[in-house]
Amino acid sequence: MSRKARRFGIGAVLVLGLLASWVHMADKNYVYKAVFYNFADIDDNRIFEQREITAPVTAQPWPLAAAYNTLELPEELERLHRDLESVAFLLIKNDSILYEQYWQGYSDASLSNSFSMAKSVVSMLLGIAIKNGEIKSVEQPVGDFLPAFKEGAKAKIKIRHLLWMSSGLNWDESYSNPFSMTTESYYGTDLKKVIDRLEAVEEPGKAYTYKSGDTQVIAFVLQAATGKTLSEQAEERLWKPLGADHNAEWSVDELPDGIEKAYCCFFSNARDFARLGKLYLHRGLWNGDTIVPPAYVKASLTPSGLPKADGGGKVDFYGYQWWLMPGYKGQDIFYARGILGQYIIMIPEKELVIVRLGKERGEMVDNHPADVRVLVDAVNKMVE
Repeated sequence: MSRKARRFGIGAVLVLGLLASWVHMADKNYVYKAVFYNFADIDDNRIFEQREITAPVTAQPWPLAAAYNTLELPEELERLHRDLESVAFLLIKNDSILYEQYWQGYSDASLSNSFSMAKSVVSMLLGIAIKNGEIKSVEQPVGDFLPAFKEGAKAKIKIRHLLWMSSGLNWDESYSNPFSMTTESYYGTDLKKVIDRLEAVEEPGKAYTYKSGDTQVIAFVLQAATGKTLSEQAEERLWKPLGADHNAEWSVDELPDGIEKAYCCFFSNARDFARLGKLYLHRGLWNGDTIVPPAYVKASLTPSGLPKADGGGKVDFYGYQWWLMPGYKGQDIFYARGILGQYIIMIPEKELVIVRLGKERGEMVDNHPADVRVLVDAVNKMVE
């Protein structure tokens, strides 16, 4: 080995040693896990601590439509499934399964990550807590539940501001940056520490900026208000009343006493995810019982109308942690979505619920992934 090569090798070792020392002193050891796994995956329940959400003893099976699995998929939908690596596609019409298909070894029982579809689940749980009187309304200050929000600029933040992604908190939204708050929350083991570092840097309720941290704060509010973990709430107030067929899981920062990663990481299957869509399609009612108050559902699906922080116009595409496409080709569509193309899409005009789970999603076009429009247009062709 040449003297130059030896010097380079010694220098590289020294740099790596210094970097490792900084990571340790800065309490950022989660970075090793982030770098090793590189990017979030739909099967990350294999690498995280999970809290189980138990299905009821007696499930409520989905009826099969008379035309079950007889429809032909349009070519553009076949291409989407192939190019974006779908693992599940499910179509519910009039509360019955009209079509379903699975790929890559996944089935109607396979768990996979919801990613940010979990935000819509958290919104549902908040509506239920309001119905139960545990939270007065979305106008209640966050400081009523969390001491860190009782004083200073953070005392101005109300629950509605969190729902609308308008908290003004300095959350860093990035999965690709190994040192971002999102990455630390995903791979780290102390969500409370991350949330406690947040500061109010903008006036709340003035502008929309998508921040997973806002949802995580809602989770802390819900736990303080109910005295139950997020998984316990999901099990008692959603999974069992909706008659889910399989147990679900929610990733936590650590066990046994950790907190759920509320902004992501609810693991289930296409058929059980579809129950959440059916519930909101029926405005919070399930077989005649009120699960989520209809007034809250209506508010959830109403655009905030706030200006975008980046100056890109007013928000007509987001409500209380739900994505909205009002008036799209004459249909008022709403949906939950995850970063790798996880969708629960509702088309009320046709009593349709679409669930697509997969490993990639399309490019963003006017605040919505392009594949959402492909899914909607293709399904509208299938179901005239």
